[in-house]
Amino acid sequence: MRALHRTVAALALTAPVLLGCAGLASAQEGLNADYGHGQFYVGEQGAGVMDTNSVVSPDGPQFSNFWVFAGQDGISGEFVGSGATYSAQ
Repeated sequence: MRALHRTVAALALTAPVLLGCAGLASAQEGLNADYGHGQFYVGEQGAGVMDTNSVVSPDGPQFSNFWVFAGQDGISGEFVGSGATYSAQ
């Protein structure tokens, strides 16, 4: 169980870095606004992470929200995402 907790904790710490690098790699000129909020927990009851992101860019709007928790009873999580693309030609 400790290995599972350590894995979830490692993912919690690396997820913001990976998301930030993906944002830099896809940067384009023009309007760009974004918001991100994340939290993680590691304790006696288990380990978990949650993150919410929204972006408006030249490619269109995007939103994602997820959480994952691993404890003595197993692992659970949820993901919600939406987006739209358009061409301004």
